[in-house]
Amino acid sequence: MAFKGKPPGSGSGEMSRKTKALRPQIALPEDAIAEARRLRRAGHEPEQIAAALSAPLEEVEKALLQMRMPRPETTRGTLNVTLAAHKFVLSERRGNEPLWVTMDRLFDELLTLRRAAKPPARRARGESGEVLPLFPPS
Repeated sequence: MAFKGKPPGSGSGEMSRKTKALRPQIALPEDAIAEARRLRRAGHEPEQIAAALSAPLEEVEKALLQMRMPRPETTRGTLNVTLAAHKFVLSERRGNEPLWVTMDRLFDELLTLRRAAKPPARRARGESGEVLPLFPPS
């Protein structure tokens, strides 16, 4: 089944103008903000970063508060699909099962069907019936 839809636009993933307007202004140049975030990802504490950059601790903390940090315990993800694909997944739900259960079940069914439809891989045989090498000598 081919889903029809419109792909995300060129500006998708960027911060909205409203969100930018609500964020506090950081009194640091862009390169200092980038350096502060790089140092934080490297494991340095805000006080160490402020000392290294010779910047006020408040401004460094503002820059660090707005950065994204990895969450190693993440168990879910966002699936960016078209409205038609979303409608299809909703139609496949069984009762009130959570969407993640529906998605897991659909993927499991897909992989099971692919496994059943795919013929087993066979090695090539020569004219006399012997198994040919995977990589012929060059």
